[in-house]
Amino acid sequence: MFKPVSNKTDFPAVELEMAAYWESADTFRKSLARPSTQRPFVFYDGPPFATGLPHYGHLLAGTIKDIVPRYQTMRGRTVERRFGWDCHGLPIEALAQEALGINGAHAIREYGVGAFNEQCRSMVLRYVDEWRRTVTRMGRWVDFDHDYKTMDATFMESIWWVFKQLWDKNRIYKSYRIMPYSWKLNTPLSNFEAGSNYKDVQDPAITVRARIRSGAPADWGESYLLAWTTTPWTLPENLAICAGPAIDYVAVRDAREQVVYLLAEARLAAYYKRPGDYTVVARLTGADLAGWRYEPLFPYFADRAAFRVLVDPFVTTTDGTGLVHMAPAYGEDDFRVCRDAGIDIVDPLDDDCVFTAQVPDFAGQFCKDADKAIIRALKEAGKLVHQSTIVHSYPFCDRTDTPLVYRAIEAWYVKVEDIRDKLTAANEAIRWMPGYVGDKRFGNWLREARDWNISRNRFWGSCIPVWVNEADSRDTICVGSVAELEQLSGQTVTDLHKHCIDPIVIVRDGKTYRRTPEVLDCWFESGAMPYAQQHFP
Repeated sequence: MFKPVSNKTDFPAVELEMAAYWESADTFRKSLARPSTQRPFVFYDGPPFATGLPHYGHLLAGTIKDIVPRYQTMRGRTVERRFGWDCHGLPIEALAQEALGINGAHAIREYGVGAFNEQCRSMVLRYVDEWRRTVTRMGRWVDFDHDYKTMDATFMESIWWVFKQLWDKNRIYKSYRIMPYSWKLNTPLSNFEAGSNYKDVQDPAITVRARIRSGAPADWGESYLLAWTTTPWTLPENLAICAGPAIDYVAVRDAREQVVYLLAEARLAAYYKRPGDYTVVARLTGADLAGWRYEPLFPYFADRAAFRVLVDPFVTTTDGTGLVHMAPAYGEDDFRVCRDAGIDIVDPLDDDCVFTAQVPDFAGQFCKDADKAIIRALKEAGKLVHQSTIVHSYPFCDRTDTPLVYRAIEAWYVKVEDIRDKLTAANEAIRWMPGYVGDKRFGNWLREARDWNISRNRFWGSCIPVWVNEADSRDTICVGSVAELEQLSGQTVTDLHKHCIDPIVIVRDGKTYRRTPEVLDCWFESGAMPYAQQHFP
């Protein structure tokens, strides 16, 4: 009547037997079809990449994802568990480049964006069968037969709808901002991505002198501003020096060189160990220095209306000289302060962060590799005062493990900063398990959330659905559906990927509009999944 029970149970065999029973009895399907008088329990399964095999992180998360829906099912509620696949983004682009034997955005463009994207499409689901076997072997119940894919036209069209909703609410804008930039991938990253991979690195720390051209009293004679930096490669792009308005500064006559150096009084001991090495000739506040002018450190941008002392409270005396070298294309405070002072940025780096011909002495060199040559040039010109090294924490690209460069990038953003309080309040209403994850980890992140950079200068992804007037970049058309694009362009649209969409031109009222070239961050796709998996609306 009963099968004999062995005292040496083969647990894997028992698991396989149970899985076979569930399969033959169609247990999971029946649990979905069973009528329920209770409201459904909504479960969203964030899509994994199918470009690699499942690892232990997936197994752990998958187990947790199975427990809650299974418990709610046992309570009599209907729980759809639709599986999905994250098909876009840098992981699949990296695999495609490896398969094709090419590397970098320039090589992709030379190969052909269309051919490259089709290579991505052909590879993106290579491990679907292995995933299905592994998830089933775990005993997890999910619906693979009605899975969604972020590369499906229906999914991508819903992404456009979500984007258009934000656009119509004035939540999306394009602007120059200082962003972490991956020179290996030729694209900006979000601040969240940049914060996920910090490493301790050793960098040069140098102090340079810029000769004062106007502002200093005549009896000082030859006089200099002292500025400190850990990024010598940004000095050819120096356009200003910033002082703190309330900081006390001293002008000291160097006993050996008989020239006057200006620096924060609180930093004097870092440069002069003995009182007899200098004589104080004047004391000033940072506010007194506003508008003073100095000679450029390098001649490349000497014709710019720049090279003056600016004043801003962000300056401190924690390290350096209390005078901050400013290259507005490569620092958040530099960009802000110089912009407010009417000083435009200069950015002589190409997409690979290699110096262009605008800086002829260092042209062709990767910016960070040029540090030594720049320091040598400063020393030969008599502008190097002090040189050392520091060890500090620095962000690296989590995809390529290469150091990021902070630079001014024109990108698309979703406004977040003005609704942080609402986001925080909504988060506090969520029941988190364990609670500290919501209150501390996620809550702290929300409280400091920045406007979200959603654009990527890449190829295989959902296109940003904005068409820009060729003659006036302020004149734009945001498209929210395939039908709308077909109506505006007069063309039939079947594929929403970059190589299919970019050739589509909109002509309206005699004006020509072309699509902005960026694609969306794949996290935008993941966030829109509740709508897009249903092809809403």
